[in-house]
Amino acid sequence: MPDTYDAIVLGAGAAGLMCAARAGQRGRRVLVLERAEAPGKKILISGGGRCNFTNIGAGPANYLSANPHFAKSALARYTARDFLDLVESYGIAWHEKTLGQLFCDGSAKQIVAMLMEECAKGDVTVACGEEIAAVTEDGGYAVTTQTGTYRGKSLVIATGGPSIPKMGATGFAYDLARQFGMKVVEPRPALVPLTLGGDEVLFREISGVSAPIIASANKTSFAEAALFTHRGLSGPAILQVSSFWKAGDPVTINFLPGRGEGWLLARKCDTPRATLRAVLREALSARLADILADKLGIAADLGNASDKALRDAEKRLAQWDFRPNGTEGFAKAEVTVGGISTAELSSKTLESKRTPGLYAIGEAVDVTGWLGGYNFQWAWASAVAAGDAM
Repeated sequence: MPDTYDAIVLGAGAAGLMCAARAGQRGRRVLVLERAEAPGKKILISGGGRCNFTNIGAGPANYLSANPHFAKSALARYTARDFLDLVESYGIAWHEKTLGQLFCDGSAKQIVAMLMEECAKGDVTVACGEEIAAVTEDGGYAVTTQTGTYRGKSLVIATGGPSIPKMGATGFAYDLARQFGMKVVEPRPALVPLTLGGDEVLFREISGVSAPIIASANKTSFAEAALFTHRGLSGPAILQVSSFWKAGDPVTINFLPGRGEGWLLARKCDTPRATLRAVLREALSARLADILADKLGIAADLGNASDKALRDAEKRLAQWDFRPNGTEGFAKAEVTVGGISTAELSSKTLESKRTPGLYAIGEAVDVTGWLGGYNFQWAWASAVAAGDAM
């Protein structure tokens, strides 16, 4: 490989490859350095191997950041429809699942192949198996690996966050950002299962049971499925609220969404000889219904239960507070909340405000999407913003 480039991109993930392709096709000489032995490893495992590559409804409201306005510019200039046009131009068949989530009909390998072909169109050099030993700045950027030292006018941090360390993920992006004087918002696991302890350990006994619920944390709610696990709570609704949950906070679950106030009293009138356990089994799995009924402590027929007890049961079923004692950590987190502070970056170009020619994109930045293709869309949009600016 030659040793001088217009831009060096660190990381051959979704954001890194997209950025490199965009800059390369604009005539820039681009080198991508990747630590893993192959590009796009996280892409390949996403969406159960089919890659939930975007969400057709992606917008700023679907992202968490210390600055909720930061993502607006990039997302507006490169939309889900723009990426879908690229996917379709390669003849990749796709389908929409619930809530606007778009997946490949075939394999996530198609998305990686598409990005590599886009890089090839821009004569981008993608070098894998490169361990970065040092990065320095002296009017440009010098990156030293075990194979040599490479120089670039611009440097792009696209190495992601520390989620899924078994895939080789680390906090390298944050260390590098700090090296250049940029602030980092404390990273924490997001889109991650929650763990239960204390009296709530009882719910681990129904591991494998799921239910359509509404989960809430810090005034944010999601109506999807929850899954009880041998360690606590998971499933789409729980993964979603985990990004908003903070240690010590409750997670509130509505086990019977759509039931209006007084529904249990009405049921008492209609079927006074029915038990709460039997009524709950009509809407929920038997194991979950039984554990909830036992916790509520109404063993008598509805007709023999007081109205107050039934009102209290209604309220508890609609607002059942769990007190997670933690999360399953970065090992099981799909993404990271926090990262390189958006206050350090231009929202238009993703370039550092204090160090010209230094860019940060994708998951490395303090912009975190909901579950369902939103994080990929931020990867594409932020990559295009940087790639078009270099």
